[in-house]
Amino acid sequence: MQDTGLHNMDAATLLAWHIAMGADEAIDDECVDRFTAPAPQAATVQQPPTQQSGASPRVQQSRPGVQMQAGTGPRRVEARPVQAIAGAGQAAAESVVASCKTLDELEAALNAFDGGLLKRSAKNTVFADGTRGAPLMIVGEAPGADEDQQGKPFVGVSGQLLDKMLNASGMSRDKDVYISNVVPWRPLGNRTPDQAVITMCLPFIRKHIELAAPKAVLMLGGVSAKALLGTEDGITRLRGRWREIDIRGQKFAALPAYHPAYLLRQPALKGLAWRDLLAVKRKLQSS
Repeated sequence: MQDTGLHNMDAATLLAWHIAMGADEAIDDECVDRFTAPAPQAATVQQPPTQQSGASPRVQQSRPGVQMQAGTGPRRVEARPVQAIAGAGQAAAESVVASCKTLDELEAALNAFDGGLLKRSAKNTVFADGTRGAPLMIVGEAPGADEDQQGKPFVGVSGQLLDKMLNASGMSRDKDVYISNVVPWRPLGNRTPDQAVITMCLPFIRKHIELAAPKAVLMLGGVSAKALLGTEDGITRLRGRWREIDIRGQKFAALPAYHPAYLLRQPALKGLAWRDLLAVKRKLQSS
């Protein structure tokens, strides 16, 4: 039986995971016959002894037949998760990546980073695939189910389409393409990563680009393009136009393009995606 990692979660995180997966009812391990089971007996409540002298303490009536002295009622205990649901945050991420000098150090730092519920609900941290030092770096959005299972980006159906497009243009991840994502952990239900998660992960992917030092960056999808370019424009408006990503004084030529998953839903746009890929190849040949 495959280990899902749920036994490593604290109670609050596990409860949040069950709610996110759609669980809305608690069920006992064994069935209870409510028709024949004896009715629970009401607990006997002892009344406090009558004081012989002095003023009687003030008594609150909480429910019929039960009396409690003021200030002695049940105390509410707030749940305190061991780890934050939202993760360590952007400031912690920036502090961590500042000391990373190599891709191996960055990968180790990402594996040790507190990514909150997003990381703890994922099977793997998806760091990268392809060839380190390649002239082209492709940055996607976030892992899907297949990527989460294998621990590599773009290995599912959309990744197969990407490989076919790269091969048709004379490129491949085996020799001249390096691939990663803005978010390294699969969101529950393959949902689009929220802004807080993107902001927390942004220092890692920017450092990733800096250390990989590609000649060009191909940003696939709106999440990737908007995060790296710092814009609110959608991918339809952004695609096909070269931009620059400035990372600590280093400038990287960057081109937004449609995500392969979007092309599978909108096959009529494959022509535009092919045009963008040819533009990337021309850029690499001229640099």
